[in-house]
Amino acid sequence: MALLILLEDHHVIVNSKSMTLAKDQINLENIPQHVAIIMDGNGRWAKSRGEERTFGHKNAIDAVRNAINACNEINIPYLTLYTFSSENWNRPDKEVNTLMNLLSETLLLEAEEIHNKGLRMHVIGDVDLLPDLVRDQLYSLAEITKDNKKGNLILALSYGSQKEMLKAVKEISQKVKDGKLEVEDITEKCFENHLYTKNFPPVDLLIRTSGEVRISNFLLWQIAYAELQFLDVLWPDFTKEHFFQCILDYQIKERRYGKTSEQLRIN
Repeated sequence: MALLILLEDHHVIVNSKSMTLAKDQINLENIPQHVAIIMDGNGRWAKSRGEERTFGHKNAIDAVRNAINACNEINIPYLTLYTFSSENWNRPDKEVNTLMNLLSETLLLEAEEIHNKGLRMHVIGDVDLLPDLVRDQLYSLAEITKDNKKGNLILALSYGSQKEMLKAVKEISQKVKDGKLEVEDITEKCFENHLYTKNFPPVDLLIRTSGEVRISNFLLWQIAYAELQFLDVLWPDFTKEHFFQCILDYQIKERRYGKTSEQLRIN
């Protein structure tokens, strides 16, 4: 299978043989600190097989494992997975219920493995909207893994970036109103400290599967300077080789943060 990366309307084809060599080519001194993934394409994957959308969700667990294991193998400290958006509550009740049940089952099955890998689990989003059982499982796993140091697995659940930023604005406004914060003290860092991700570094690399080229209300503030990669592979087919190839593509990019190439070379 070939990997198709869509970046700024340029298509880069990588054959399957080169993907098998991707991990060996990675420069471990230039690893992104924070990778975020929009896991898209479950429904289309199922439809292409004559099945309902829920079939795709159930067969996406291996892809999640692949992403987690790939990060673990090359020591990427932070991985955020867009697991369920605030807009996903608008999907048919049957699909939402299936997703919540699947999440609960997966947490039970994978909790020990996540802990054994030394990963610390976090959740971001409006978790109060989640079913009690799921919320309790998430909090339990977060507590169990709180001392782990190998890496951080962040699940974005009932998450929407616009709502996250609106929440931050309201909290800051209330502090100003209560006299606990001066307007002059509202800085970028102040704003970041009111986001769900206040304890995490900004995203270096954002990956989206399924060929769709959009952000879908995901970490809009946090990806300000992230490298964006859009893969023409449906999420259930996502492999570690796909992930490693994304890291290689990330490593050939010049990250200037508003500066010129000449300035970077001087520094």
